[in-house]
Amino acid sequence: MCLVIMSGADIVRSFAICNTEDSVLLLTRCLHAENIGMGGTLVNKQVENGLLFAWMTSLVATLGSLYFSEVRQFEPCALCWYQRILMYPLVIILAIGVVRKDANAAIYAAVLSGIGFFISAYHYYVQKMPATDDDVLGCGTVSCTGAYINWLGFITIPFLAGIAFMVIFIVSMYVYKKR
Repeated sequence: MCLVIMSGADIVRSFAICNTEDSVLLLTRCLHAENIGMGGTLVNKQVENGLLFAWMTSLVATLGSLYFSEVRQFEPCALCWYQRILMYPLVIILAIGVVRKDANAAIYAAVLSGIGFFISAYHYYVQKMPATDDDVLGCGTVSCTGAYINWLGFITIPFLAGIAFMVIFIVSMYVYKKR
């Protein structure tokens, strides 16, 4: 029995080394199975949609942070900048993963979003716990304890970033396991 080969050139070569029955089986798998990504990873529709959803989440989070800073003129604190440093590359990494149909992008997205979630959680803790006003790690000239928005009494910008990081992390782990 032949192995299903990932690249198109290898598939053509495999027809030459397999018997006719195996070649037909291989062709059927290639035509009816999942898409083969340019990165060599077999990508099914669930994985592809997961990558797309993670990319859309990172894009909305990035555009939201730009809206708050550029349109609403909210100056980001140091912890906000750390979160941005982790969120902005996710848009590019996940876009490449979607275009190339490469599920391996989920590995990088999971790492960045996991770290970003912990920074967001710490930032949210700093905002909501008044005892931490003086002991904030990493804050510069703009106070990390200030909350520009406080919707429904608990939704702040770090909360929104944390939700985005958590969604991207969960979807990335799902994609990684399904790849």
